[in-house]
Amino acid sequence: MNSPAGQPKDHNLLLITLISIVATIGGFLFGFDSGVINGTVDGLQSAFNSDSVGTGFNVASMLLGCAVGAFFAGRLADTYGRRTVLIVAALFFIISAWGSGVSTGSLQFVIYRVLGGLAVGAASVMSPAYISEIAPAHIRGRLTTIQQIAIITGLFVAFISNYSLAQSAGVSTAEFWLGYQAWRWMFWMELIPATIFFVALLAIPESPRYLVASGQKDRARGVLARLVGEQRADVKVVEIDASLAADHHRPKFSDLIDKTTGKVRKIVWVGIGLATFQQLVGINVIFYYGAVLWQAVGFSEGDALLINIVSGGISIVACVITILLIDKIGRKPLLWIGSAGMTVSLALVAVAFSTGTLDAQGDLQLSDNMGVLALVAANVYVFFFNGTWGPVMWVMLGEMFPNQIRGSGLAVSGLFQWGSNFGITMTFPILLTSIGLAAAYGVYAFFAGVSVWFVLKFVHETRGVELEDMQG
Repeated sequence: MNSPAGQPKDHNLLLITLISIVATIGGFLFGFDSGVINGTVDGLQSAFNSDSVGTGFNVASMLLGCAVGAFFAGRLADTYGRRTVLIVAALFFIISAWGSGVSTGSLQFVIYRVLGGLAVGAASVMSPAYISEIAPAHIRGRLTTIQQIAIITGLFVAFISNYSLAQSAGVSTAEFWLGYQAWRWMFWMELIPATIFFVALLAIPESPRYLVASGQKDRARGVLARLVGEQRADVKVVEIDASLAADHHRPKFSDLIDKTTGKVRKIVWVGIGLATFQQLVGINVIFYYGAVLWQAVGFSEGDALLINIVSGGISIVACVITILLIDKIGRKPLLWIGSAGMTVSLALVAVAFSTGTLDAQGDLQLSDNMGVLALVAANVYVFFFNGTWGPVMWVMLGEMFPNQIRGSGLAVSGLFQWGSNFGITMTFPILLTSIGLAAAYGVYAFFAGVSVWFVLKFVHETRGVELEDMQG
């Protein structure tokens, strides 16, 4: 029976929302772990005596773990469950936060950051997938978009934490509490949300779609009864079961191959394209190198960290707007509008940087007008990204694959997403010292433009479609 608004009465929306919020703590840690590095670059250079390439690898090392974590999380989740993978990720977040702060050398630091990367990679694909598998279709987009708000909030909190610690100590490299430098405390702050995530995960159920796929129909029926009501639970178990392979074999990578053509399914290539383009537009240059970027055009370290906080606030506002729109106008319109907006704003940033001159120290100097243009255009770009590609890509990856291949499809797409992230992050310091900021942002603007064509030609709308009805 449906309510007057067309929404099923028997859905326990409060419980579904609370469970989704627990899952999104993984997104918060994803954002915090990604953003915390932003304020520690000077500390890492000083403590480990690294050059630009070495610093780039120290910053980007986590992304190697992210790629591996995302790839294996999808497959492990098909074997051990979505919730189990998230619990392991929470433990890795705790170990990485502690270890990154105590590291005394680059190798030790990289090991702990890679462990954190495994956690981030796993959380990045499993949190939205888990939410999509427990949420009803009519609010699935909104609930999964909360994941992006959590990511941005994690970044925002990391920026505030970094700024506060650096201001309190004087600079990030100065000694602070208990004789440890402020940049080390920036990493240790993550221990608080990581511990909360671990404890909260123990209180939520396993994904009912995983339970059906693994032959645990009674457990699945019990979970569904709590989520959608006793009457609907039996019907849903049958629908989920019918959406799986005819011979009821466990999900495996070979399911990604179309049995008729012998080629990789088209939906997999679309997932890879979405995952890759989200990174090729250069968003993580802002996330990871924001402080360095704004210092390069004349801002002090304190001002640069404050700008990051402003960008974080703008990102949260953009995500809130997306929550209001994604289940009304759909995923595809948001993607192509975002691509167009990012193309224009990135091009304006490139134009502003192209007018700069180098001072005696080799630092880029902009006129007041061009400095304002760069700052405004960069934040407009952040707004477009976080209102469109930031959340919508994860929403689509979590829901677009049929049940039988969701874990494997996420594994492959996640590998490409984090691999692209690593490439962009690792190459930015090199681009900065070789072709300059203007040319680097020109490259990102080009890829944003190409993504408009990709969305219009290859992406299909998933708004309101039940997961059991997704076509692969």
